[in-house]
Amino acid sequence: MKRLSLQWRITLMTVLLIGVACVSMNLLLCFSGVHYMDAIGESIQSNTIGGSPDFFDPETAGENGDFTIVIDGAQEKFYITNWYITAAVTALSGVLAYFVTKHALKPLRNFTSQVEKVQLNNLSDMKINENVIKEFQQLSRSFNQMLERLNNAFAAQRQFTGNAAHELRTPLALMQAQLELFSAEHPDVLPETAKFLSLLQEQTERLTQMTKTLLEMSNVQQVERNERLQLAPMIDEIFTDLELLAEKKSVSLEAEGDGIMTGSDTLIYRLLFNLTENAVNYNRPGGLVRISVAQEQEKIIIRVSDTGYGIPEEFQRSIFQQFFRVDKSRSREYGGVGLGLSLVWEIAKLHGGSVWVEKSSENGTTIAVELPVHEEKDKNLIR
Repeated sequence: MKRLSLQWRITLMTVLLIGVACVSMNLLLCFSGVHYMDAIGESIQSNTIGGSPDFFDPETAGENGDFTIVIDGAQEKFYITNWYITAAVTALSGVLAYFVTKHALKPLRNFTSQVEKVQLNNLSDMKINENVIKEFQQLSRSFNQMLERLNNAFAAQRQFTGNAAHELRTPLALMQAQLELFSAEHPDVLPETAKFLSLLQEQTERLTQMTKTLLEMSNVQQVERNERLQLAPMIDEIFTDLELLAEKKSVSLEAEGDGIMTGSDTLIYRLLFNLTENAVNYNRPGGLVRISVAQEQEKIIIRVSDTGYGIPEEFQRSIFQQFFRVDKSRSREYGGVGLGLSLVWEIAKLHGGSVWVEKSSENGTTIAVELPVHEEKDKNLIR
């Protein structure tokens, strides 16, 4: 019963009620009809003069002639006819109830379709139409108020994150500069001191990278996404930026395909950069990173493949969560803080797309990104 739609539930309950009512009425009519048939038969039989009864013939019967009416199978026919009528009325009522219920539930379906269009990136622009039937006005009003509260909460969270990252950026930059200056002025320090300074520089760089990513994530909602982008030149630029890292890791970079889409140049560049950098960092020495772009009529599929160690199946969804790291020791080695793939997920969703682990094994991982060619415009009011 739980798997049935509301329309079918109402239809079945209506049919059940009508069926019970028709059966009850049928039983009462049958009982009443048979009772009066028996009474009429007994009355006629008592007035019949011996012998076998005659059949009534209006042409030969006289005005005062004696005749007998024989009721043969009338009760049985009455029973059968009543049950046929009951079944027909119940079936017809079910069909009518189905279509009437479908029309009656139209406001609920409209409300559902409006709610399904609400996304994290359009809370401030979305508003459910309150010009509906009385039963849904309060629900629509309450839902709009909830959207407003959610938008305010997320805005406050983003503002706090951005402010905190901005306030941390200056002292971290100062610390990093002082550490580099001290290391340059004291090259002959004790090995223990040199190791300690190296650790401080590493952690300071890690915190600096974290604040940079947090700033990007806090401002990602405000970035315009109406630029016409060609992906092949952007991928070439990313390969140039990561060339030194790839050489250091002995990883080859390859690209194939091209695509044109509408979006933010800055954000799409960051999405591709983070995926490529992640594939280089977690690859095997002498491995390969390949980016393939396939453009279809309404969407673009980007696949970033590596020849690394793979991602366990139980972590393939979690890697896009903030601060999640599969191997924390290796993440610290590469300076990862668990925000790169989270930012990728955020950017993909912001453009109306999605990102997922397409396949992963001990021979490598392929992460796929699906993006629409033309981003749909958000509407202030959904009708």
